[in-house]
Amino acid sequence: MTEVASPAATRRARERGEAGGATRARNEREILSAAEKIFAAHGYRGASVQAIAEAAGLPKSNVLYYMGSKRGLYVRLLERMMARWNALLDDISVDDDPAEVLEAFIHSKMALSRRHPEGSRLFAAEILAGAPFLQEYLSGELRDWVEERARIFRQWAERGLMDPVEPVWLIFLIWSATQHYADFEAQVLGITGKGELSDADVEQITAFLTRVILKGCGVTPPSAALG
Repeated sequence: MTEVASPAATRRARERGEAGGATRARNEREILSAAEKIFAAHGYRGASVQAIAEAAGLPKSNVLYYMGSKRGLYVRLLERMMARWNALLDDISVDDDPAEVLEAFIHSKMALSRRHPEGSRLFAAEILAGAPFLQEYLSGELRDWVEERARIFRQWAERGLMDPVEPVWLIFLIWSATQHYADFEAQVLGITGKGELSDADVEQITAFLTRVILKGCGVTPPSAALG
C-alpha cells in the first residue's frame, strides 16, 4: 500500500527545500563576490580556491560543491560580467531613437563599471592574457551579438537618424571608454590626485562621454535637448 504524505509533512518538506534553495543562493552570491575580488587582484594563476573560500567565509569543499572547479568558477564570473554588459543593448530595435539608446548605454555601462569594478578588471585581465578562457565565446556568441547590434546601427544611419559611423568601432569605443575608469583606476586617481572618484565626478565623466560620443555620431543627447 502506497503511503501518502500528510499535508503537514508536505509543507515541512517544501519549507526545507525553500530554505535549502535560499542557503544555496546566498552561498553562491558570497562565493562569486569573493572570487571576483580574488581573481581581479591575483589573476587566474595566482588565485586559489582556498583563498576564495576564506574570503567567502566558507569551507573550500563548499566552493567546489557549488562551483565545480576553479576554472568553472572563473568562467562563470566572466560570463556573468558579459551578460550584465550585453543586457544593456539586448532589446534595441530599428524603431528606437539612437540618441536615447546610446545615451542610456553609456550611462548604464558607467554605472556597471562603478558598481562592479573587480568584474571589469577581471575581464580586462582575461583579454590582456589572450582570452584563453573566452576564445570560443568571443568568436561565436559575442561576435553574433555585436553584429546584430551593428546591423541596427547601420539601419539607423540609412534612415538618416545618425551619421554612418562604423558601428563595431562605436561599440568598442563605448566599451573601452566606460570601463577605463574601473580598469585603470590607479592611473586616473594618480593623475587627478584624488583618493577616489566621487558620485559628482562620475556624473561629470558620464556627461562628457555622452556629449562627445553622441556628437561624433551626429545625434543630440535627449537630456541636452530637454535642457
